[in-house]
Amino acid sequence: MTKKYDALIIGAGHNGLVCAFYLARAGLKVRIVERRDVVGGAAVTEEFHPGFRNSVASYTVSLLQPKVISDMRLADHGYRVIERPISNFLPQEDGGYLKLGGGLERTQAEFARFSKHDAQVLPDYYEMLENVADVLRDLALKSPPNVGDGLKTFIDAARQGRGLMKLSLSQQRDVLDLFTKSARSFLDSWFESEAVKAAFGFDAVVGNYASPDTPGSAYVLLHHVFGEVNGNKGAWGHSVGGMGNITQIMAKVCRELGVDISLEAPVARVLVDGEKVAGVRLESGEEVMADRVISNVGPKILYERMFGDGDLKPEFKRRIKGFKAGSGTFRMNVALSELPKFTCLPEPGEHHQSGIIIAPTLDYMDRAFLDAKRDGWSQKPIVEMLIPSTIDDSLAPAGQHVASLFCQQFAPELPDGRDWDAEEGKAADLIIDTVEEYAPGFRASVLGRQILSPKGLERKFGLAGGDIMHGNMSLDQLWSARPVLGHGAYRGPLKGLYMCGAGAHPGGGVTGAPGHNCAAEILADRSFLGRLFG
Repeated sequence: MTKKYDALIIGAGHNGLVCAFYLARAGLKVRIVERRDVVGGAAVTEEFHPGFRNSVASYTVSLLQPKVISDMRLADHGYRVIERPISNFLPQEDGGYLKLGGGLERTQAEFARFSKHDAQVLPDYYEMLENVADVLRDLALKSPPNVGDGLKTFIDAARQGRGLMKLSLSQQRDVLDLFTKSARSFLDSWFESEAVKAAFGFDAVVGNYASPDTPGSAYVLLHHVFGEVNGNKGAWGHSVGGMGNITQIMAKVCRELGVDISLEAPVARVLVDGEKVAGVRLESGEEVMADRVISNVGPKILYERMFGDGDLKPEFKRRIKGFKAGSGTFRMNVALSELPKFTCLPEPGEHHQSGIIIAPTLDYMDRAFLDAKRDGWSQKPIVEMLIPSTIDDSLAPAGQHVASLFCQQFAPELPDGRDWDAEEGKAADLIIDTVEEYAPGFRASVLGRQILSPKGLERKFGLAGGDIMHGNMSLDQLWSARPVLGHGAYRGPLKGLYMCGAGAHPGGGVTGAPGHNCAAEILADRSFLGRLFG
């Protein structure tokens, strides 16, 4: 007799695990099917060179919702995050450097070396960002108003708009600026030093295949600052054991609640019965029946590859075709014989425990994007390096290190018919050369490397176009319009179909918010009163 589930989740990434937890805790019988041989999606820790382990894709913690951490009791099972002593370290082209973080007064002192004006306005800038970030934090664990739900749409919109309405007129102008302006125009209105603007502007191009001059890029800057670590807002940190430790703990908690997790179980097709989903067919031929199918894969993968020709309406398919995905991300992990020695700061120090940013100006970032549009990748790539082995000795042999190289502005598809599989080695060499310019001897210290081009990220993790966000974080693909207006509240176009991944509100990053919110909507759909007033 075929076993039928209350809910079947496609993909055991962190959002799928979070969603499964809340559903199972409410008494639903849940099964997760995962195509890889390990849970975690893009939040996994793997050995990539003998004796060297690292977070392979997602590599740092800030955005994971405190409510999720508390509800799943992750700390009771070994969840631990070490905060960075400073946020970022930016070597400069003239041989200098800028450090960001470590407290307001310390950052002001750093900024004063570049501009006394910038140091003076920094408290006001932080206050402005925090005011807007608080509104976003409040919205992160709420389902967006779903356009087309009649009176409920207006009720939900009014409820969620109260946070914005409480802001002063000046603060509402800040919100408008952040959602519509380019990162450069926004930062130009605050600061005068190019190094200072780069320190903040870097966040605007992370996972965003765009120039800092692109309208709307200021929002991506904001998206990366509304997290927290150990109660410290805006902080970033390292998960001891790597990102995979988080998802392994989540999987353990889910299994304890009775969730069935099937590995090496890729989905070939979502099964449809009329206007309702009925389950999935795995590539093995097994059919798994369920009252609800919940997708933790991105909208492009789900709707363009997992449905039959007549299952979705042409209008919806056209909208999904227009959904933009491709974050311009190239990811490398390297095994190192020693710490890099930066020309500007060669001795070991706190900068090795921070985000090391090679992107000294907004012009540098703009050129990187223009190069990528023309040639496929930038001639001087934007590189963020993290060296987690400086604080976590479980990742590398004694005296040696692992580094994450998170690189921006690499075209999802190369021009002139070139293929990433043939070109990725050249791009990787260029990234190493870029670091070498600022840290001579770096190339010689590399013992091994793992390369993940945009195509490699898609192949390994199921990220369409290598998009770490499951879709662009542009104004037309946010909130109620993520992924498509009318399906912004985690419900798909068929009865019983839901979306719990980063392709839904509030978007990318290891947040757990889409999984949490999707589960809340599923549980509300079980109650008539929940549908009206949830």
